[in-house]
Amino acid sequence: MEEQAATSGFGAVLGGLWWLISQIGLGFWHMVYAVTHPSLWLDWSNTESLLRFVYYGGSVEAFFVFLDLFLVVTLVGLFHRPFLWGVVRVFEGITNSVGRLAAWAGLLMVLQQIMIVFLQSIFRVGEISLSPFGLGVAQSVTWWSESIKFENAIVVSLCVSYAFVQGSHVRVDLVYAGVSHRVKRAIDMFGSLCFMIPVATLTWMYAWYFLWRHLITPKVSASDKLELMLKKSRIVKWNVETVSFTGDGFNGYFLFKILMLSFLVLVFIQAIAFFYRSYLEFIEGEDSAGKYLDKDTLGAGEEAFEGTH
Repeated sequence: MEEQAATSGFGAVLGGLWWLISQIGLGFWHMVYAVTHPSLWLDWSNTESLLRFVYYGGSVEAFFVFLDLFLVVTLVGLFHRPFLWGVVRVFEGITNSVGRLAAWAGLLMVLQQIMIVFLQSIFRVGEISLSPFGLGVAQSVTWWSESIKFENAIVVSLCVSYAFVQGSHVRVDLVYAGVSHRVKRAIDMFGSLCFMIPVATLTWMYAWYFLWRHLITPKVSASDKLELMLKKSRIVKWNVETVSFTGDGFNGYFLFKILMLSFLVLVFIQAIAFFYRSYLEFIEGEDSAGKYLDKDTLGAGEEAFEGTH
């Protein structure tokens, strides 16, 4: 019995390894096929293409396509480190640029709150009209109040990776500060591969279908097979969520779901950049720490306050 169990377990391990290798190989095929046949998943005037996009956006096939890209970039970078530094600079540049732009939503949020309090409390206004650049926007005070939540969500979701690059996130340090440079980089590599990317992947699987359940009908789920998706395409139609929690409140709650996915894309980008930076700093030694790192500064003479804002 024990021998049969051992044989069965060994066979399961071999089967799992073969599945992994085959999926990695198929990932290249799916990548080439998707690029050469864009109409099959990007032509949303065809409901079958739309449902293919929905299915593959949260599928195992898509995961292995991105895994293959990661493996190729990593393999090239092992033999040509300047290329890998270039990837780090581009990825960190993306998160920095998006974060710096999205941070302005914090100022907008403050100004909007002041406007709402001033107009509602003093003038008892029930509706606020704005016409920037000749584009008129007239909404109830409740709508403007609830839209502040969206602006706050912009800051939170799009500035997380930016804060990570800048080193301004909150961290609890029990071991990290006391270890050597290379041990720190090893911890960083382990954390990005075993925590950041897996958690972001699982969250994406939930958020992807959570978004589409509020954009189209009939509802779709992660358990739907492609064949079932294509059957649903015969009756699928757009049903964008525009109903607010209050009668005249903010009616763009589907935008929060889009922000969830945007947040996860930035986390993926930063996790990969962090892994590559940690690897390069591990290989090149302590002198490479912070190399090409684009950190914000308060200006000349304010060095003593850096990292405290």
